[in-house]
Amino acid sequence: MPAFVIRRLLQSVLVLGVMSLLVFAGVYAIGNPVDILIDPQAGQADIARAISALGLDRPLVEQYLIFLRQALAGDLGNSFVYNVPAIQLILERMPATLELALAATTLAVLLGIPLGLWAGLAPDSWQGKLIMSGSILGFSLPTFWVGLLLIMLFAVELGWLPASGRGPTTEFLGVQVSFLSWDGMRHLILPAINLALFKLSLIIRLTRAGTREALLQDYVKFARAKGLSNARVVGVHVLKNIMIPVVTVIGLEFGSVIAFAIVTESIFGWPGMGKLIIDSINVLDRPVIVAYLLVIVFLVILINLAVDIVYSLLDPRVRIGEAQA
Repeated sequence: MPAFVIRRLLQSVLVLGVMSLLVFAGVYAIGNPVDILIDPQAGQADIARAISALGLDRPLVEQYLIFLRQALAGDLGNSFVYNVPAIQLILERMPATLELALAATTLAVLLGIPLGLWAGLAPDSWQGKLIMSGSILGFSLPTFWVGLLLIMLFAVELGWLPASGRGPTTEFLGVQVSFLSWDGMRHLILPAINLALFKLSLIIRLTRAGTREALLQDYVKFARAKGLSNARVVGVHVLKNIMIPVVTVIGLEFGSVIAFAIVTESIFGWPGMGKLIIDSINVLDRPVIVAYLLVIVFLVILINLAVDIVYSLLDPRVRIGEAQA
């Protein structure tokens, strides 16, 4: 176990280094931040001073090496726009993104597993067919379109829920959260539903497939032959065995929920990391862009590591060294 964790952490350092290089090269290639950040009416002397202050007068390789040296000391640079440490901006927005991601994942799990079980136990019923048809829509409909539709229906037409913003927050374990107040919860509902839709469809289809496969196994047939009730067969023998792949996929998909919350945060004006990165891309705020992507990559690596460990605990037949096989 310790050797596996150390190996994964060393791999993460390599991944972070490659990602930072790609982002640096990409931002450098698509435009010059000076063209956006500096007043076009400024004189050449002012422009030269601004370029020198931002360190943009050096070659890209030198800029990148300076960034690496500072990153090893925990400094990911200062934002060109806000003139504060980029990592500070990311960490300030992270609780909002994590709250939205957790809410969406929880919603997808609480609805996806029961609906998937229902569709798997009664695949030929109209309810089962309706559930599967709904899951296809969840895969097919674009997230931005669904978000706009939710705003038009529940915020504009019905006036039940707010269209944007996070609402009031309450401190919980040193972190500002919005789900502890009713007004904050109202702001959370629509973006959480929008972000959860794709994952909900995935969990439904995964649970249904696992249920259909488990019902054909000998241990289920033997349990029925013993006269066990249908609720016990499903709740103990079927659900317990299908949860291993479901939990694994949920853990892996949680990283993608965090990474791809950008669209939902932009549509609903949710003040998370995704909204920050969109604003930073618009002004080519390179330090914030690099810091955001490095933080996301690091979070995904940690989540994948945790999933590997949990998988080995759920299924003792799988040793931690074989979890990647």
